[in-house]
Amino acid sequence: MINVLIVDDHEMVIEGFKLLLKPEKDIVVVGHELSGDHAIKNINNYNVDVVLLDINMPGTNGIDTCKLLKKSHPDLKIIAITMHKESSLIKMMLSNGAKGYVLKNASKEELITAIKTVNDGKMYLDKTANEIVINTMTNSKKNKDSESLFPKLSRREKEVLLLIINEHTTQEIADKLFIGFGTVETHRRNMLIKTGTRNTAGLVRVALEYDLHK
Repeated sequence: MINVLIVDDHEMVIEGFKLLLKPEKDIVVVGHELSGDHAIKNINNYNVDVVLLDINMPGTNGIDTCKLLKKSHPDLKIIAITMHKESSLIKMMLSNGAKGYVLKNASKEELITAIKTVNDGKMYLDKTANEIVINTMTNSKKNKDSESLFPKLSRREKEVLLLIINEHTTQEIADKLFIGFGTVETHRRNMLIKTGTRNTAGLVRVALEYDLHK
């Protein structure tokens, strides 16, 4: 029996995974946590083989959560479950100890295959992630500028970033761009994850150093 812990800040996503995995006789969801911080704190409360770990979460993101969980529980098998397709995120998760990387729109069959594969001690990248890694390796010699270090930011992310650099508050950014307060925070959190930075000061430093806002 493979014991699975789900770590995601969206309860609907968690319930979806539980529903997908419920019919499997050799896989059981032993619990879930709504944040990386709670997962780190409560991991000893579970008998876990495989963790399905979201990357984009408030507080401690999935990248740092993966690193801390592997540090305290080296035998734990972790699969990143995310909508992010950036090669830099795949590399960061794998370098922090993840054994798998699966997009949230993957099929039920692929998710089950990923769980069983990493539980056997093997690496698993879904089709999209695998293609991204291969393309990155193929083009690595051509990409020697800052774009090879960080994923591209979207147009909206650049707009938010420029206003952050100019010291506007979240509410001011929301008002200027005619978007919600929560949307601004989501863009900010996505950029922190994409750049591997821990806070807004770090994001601004990296953005100015590599001209990510241009």
